[in-house]
Parts: sequence; structure tokens; C-alpha cells
Amino acid sequence: MFTFTRRSLLRLSLPVLCVSLSLTSARADLNGKLQILLLGDSTCEGSIPKKHDPTGPHHEDVVRMALAKEKDLPPATVINQGRSGETIQGLLKRYDRDFAKIRSADYILIRYGINDHSKRENFVENFPKDFHDLIARLRKNYPKAVIIPMTIIPFSGPAASEQINGLIKKVAQDEKLPLFDIYPIYDAALKKMGPNALNYRRFPLAKIPEADRESVKDYVSGTPPMVEVMDTKLDEKFGKIPGWYGDRHPNAEGYKVIGEATAAYLTPMIRQRMQAQAQAQAQPAKK
Repeated sequence: MFTFTRRSLLRLSLPVLCVSLSLTSARADLNGKLQILLLGDSTCEGSIPKKHDPTGPHHEDVVRMALAKEKDLPPATVINQGRSGETIQGLLKRYDRDFAKIRSADYILIRYGINDHSKRENFVENFPKDFHDLIARLRKNYPKAVIIPMTIIPFSGPAASEQINGLIKKVAQDEKLPLFDIYPIYDAALKKMGPNALNYRRFPLAKIPEADRESVKDYVSGTPPMVEVMDTKLDEKFGKIPGWYGDRHPNAEGYKVIGEATAAYLTPMIRQRMQAQAQAQAQPAKK
């Protein structure tokens, strides 16, 4: 299990210093709960782990439960609006339909870039533009929310990841927003737990030796049929087949790392906003 040291938690809290503190309520007006939105692609949504283990806990559940351990914080609702295969441009196309029903938010975390890099034409120019457009929409609809761009997790290879994350960091800097740099946290967990410990295996059945296909029938789903395994149980038998570890999407352990790191990042930020609110309320009213 990957745990956060005192030093790593301190590093997570540093971006809080550049957040402009709101003197309004520290939570959205939604049954007294904090409202946290997670926006992103398949690495945010987690559709395959949800299919195989509907009861979870899933990405959004891990964030909520980790925050709940901090007894001085208000309860939180965490809404996962991640979509598999999505780019920021795709989110903007569904924005009016899907976000009209979400009337308030306190914290909005944005993690895109993997699909944008492969799908968006003129990526270097258009991806930051799309990101700025999304931030403008979110600011208009959720003026009290803290908007937090996130870097991507290790997924696309070092060179592509560096390019994507460099553009995300520049957007956060230009918009004067806090940045949650999840990449080095996830990378450190991979180094500690093993290079394939945080991803599931999703492999074409057609590439499994024919003599072994009967033995994996309980793990096959989809069209075309894919062998889907959420852990290491088939690694000893098939781990030497080229591409067996090719799918880098997080498994439950991967989402545990992401979710707990997200809660650790948000915790000091929430406390700081609550403290600012309390100080504002304690000041005598001006005559």
C-alpha cells in the first residue's frame, strides 16, 4: 500500500497558499455538504473497475471517505463527471446538458489531456484554448468554487506526459489557479508498489493462446471479447505475452492512490477557507 508521509502531505498543501480565499460560505448550499466535482477522462471515470465491482469503493468514494476521516471537516458529496474517451472539447459539447442539474460546487478538479493529445487537432494550440474556455464556463456557473487543474497520471509515455503536463501547468499559471500535480505522486506509488500494481489488465482474447482460452472464460467480456482482470491473478501465466500490461488505466489500488492524494490535497484548502469564514464572521460589523 502507498501511504503519504508527513513531507509529501506538506508538499500537497503548498499550492493552497496561492488560492484566493473566499469570505463566503466554505461549502455549497446543498444540505450543508461540501460539493466536489471531478472532471476528466476514463482515468477519472473508472468505468471498467465499476463494471467488475459495482459496490466499490470507487474513485469518488475514496475521496469522500478520506475526507470523512478528518473530523473537523464538513461532510462532502463527490460527483464524478469523468467520461471515457473524452476531451475537453467533448465536455464543452455536453456541458449545458449535464451541468444544468448541478447547481453548486465548492471544488472542481479537472484532469484532461490524454485523449486531447491523441484526438485534438493542433493540440499544442487548441488544448490550452479549450482549457481556458472550460475554466471560463465554470467560473460563470460556479463563482464560489475553487477550480483546480490537475496533471495527468503516467499513461502516455514520458515525452507525451511532459508535454501535456507542461501545457496544463501553464494554463493554471495563466489563470492564477492552484495546480494539483498528481503525476509525481502516482509515479512514486508505481515505483514503490511495482510498475503494474496500479493498472488493470485488459487484453484481447484473440491474443491468448487457444489452448488457454477456456481457462479465462470467466474474465471475458465485451465486443470484441477482452480478458479483463483487475489484479495480478493471471500475471504468472500470461505476463510474458507482449502487451499483457499495455492498458495503463487505474485499478482499485490506482484509484485509492488518486483518491487519497486528492483528499490530502483538498484538506488544508478546506480548512483554510473555513478559517477565513470564521474570522470574517468574528469581525464586528462596520457602522
